[in-house]
Amino acid sequence: MGANAPDVKLGIIAVSRDCFPKELSAGRRAAVAGELALRNIEAYESKITVENELDAVKALEDVKAAGVNALVVYLGNFGPEGPETQICQKFSGPVMFAAAAEETGEDLINGRGDAYCGMLNASYNLGLRGLTPYIPERPVGVPSEVAEMIAGFAPVAKILIGLKKLKIFSFGPRPFDFLACNAPIRPLFDLGVEIQENSELDLFASFKNHAQDPRIAEIAADMAAELGAGNGHPGILDRLAQFEATLLDWAEANKGASDYFVFANKCWPAFQTQFGFVPCYVNSRLTARGIPVSCEVDIYGALTEFIISLATDKPPTLLDINNTVPYDMYEKNKKRIGSYKHTDLFMGFHCGNTASCYIKSPVMKHQLIMKRALEPDTEPDITRGTLEGQIKASNATLFRLQSTAGGVLKSYIAEGEVLDVDPQSFGGIGVIAIPELARFYRHVLVGKQYPHHAGVAFDHAGKTLFTAMKLLGVKDIAWNQPAGVYYEGENPFF
Repeated sequence: MGANAPDVKLGIIAVSRDCFPKELSAGRRAAVAGELALRNIEAYESKITVENELDAVKALEDVKAAGVNALVVYLGNFGPEGPETQICQKFSGPVMFAAAAEETGEDLINGRGDAYCGMLNASYNLGLRGLTPYIPERPVGVPSEVAEMIAGFAPVAKILIGLKKLKIFSFGPRPFDFLACNAPIRPLFDLGVEIQENSELDLFASFKNHAQDPRIAEIAADMAAELGAGNGHPGILDRLAQFEATLLDWAEANKGASDYFVFANKCWPAFQTQFGFVPCYVNSRLTARGIPVSCEVDIYGALTEFIISLATDKPPTLLDINNTVPYDMYEKNKKRIGSYKHTDLFMGFHCGNTASCYIKSPVMKHQLIMKRALEPDTEPDITRGTLEGQIKASNATLFRLQSTAGGVLKSYIAEGEVLDVDPQSFGGIGVIAIPELARFYRHVLVGKQYPHHAGVAFDHAGKTLFTAMKLLGVKDIAWNQPAGVYYEGENPFF
């Protein structure tokens, strides 16, 4: 992964109610810091224990000077409700609240902190101030448990920080035949995301201006090295290299005050006739470097991929929830499929945008569907440029953040896995298993009118993604309900 993501600099401030021993909170803070160090998690430990408003001001100045951009407010004892919530109100980045559990029954006189009680009052005061910090599912624990909570906070904070400095570049109008990818962009601004929509002509003019770019040979050589024996169309690499340089230069020249960027690009059918190739392989290469590029001008798809990359520190991909697995293929591969039902499976497909690190024996090919329409009777030329092969077996999470037609954000999350089953088809494609997929498909994907593109994390990232969606204010977060738990409106007699 590249540098197209924020560095999270954690900090921890301990708070103490003045009728409790200040040393109790400070000592517990030091113990949490020690547990973080054991896990190789860097966090700045402010030595200013906050008992009042002036302490809160000093502590905030302290963590700001240390470069902290994600803060943990730690109730080492009951805690002062006003000052601790003022810290959250005045800090400029994501904030987490956690509290100390009692460590031993041998010291429940001077060593009792009552933070279990204090967290209740903290939550009430946060509500009075209209604040929604991250509060873990079990926010009270001993130092080792609090350290694990902080470890879970870090990727959530990374998402929240990253979105505030993200710009999405789009090229071309969203295709008429894919209106599902066409959604209002107003909610992007509510998230703090910038969007710069451009014409395909802008991209084409910039591409032509890169015709003699001296980097083309170097980029093409890097492509050839990556593809190795899978370089099925070496004659197209110079064009692809020219396009890669074009996109990177466009971002550098246009990102403005934003720190991070992604692309949502039109990729067919006029793209092939004018640019002379299919851009999928370039999309895969940039995505592998932490710069997601969605196809079909899927703006929310690009946003989704960026969130996945921050949640997992791994390249994402964008796949069509494409086709069912034939019964005979299911029966033939039962040993590899295991306990999954036939209705738990689908094939995730796209033309060739998935990073090569996730593809078994990746091969540069031509886009079969486009060739049928654009050059049916000749050898492939302008339809070359896909990266194809079976997607490797791994854990997986399906995820998408999407705007409704009415401009309201919604999301879904479903964990499963990519199976080691040969799809026996074309494109970048894999057999994916999601428990209770058929019901999730009907009552979430179809029932809530989601588009065909799903963001795919090659990891189990549901915990992080769900928390991030809550903190972003997304009210409708759907997931695959287990058997026996019904969706709203699901027919119980089916």
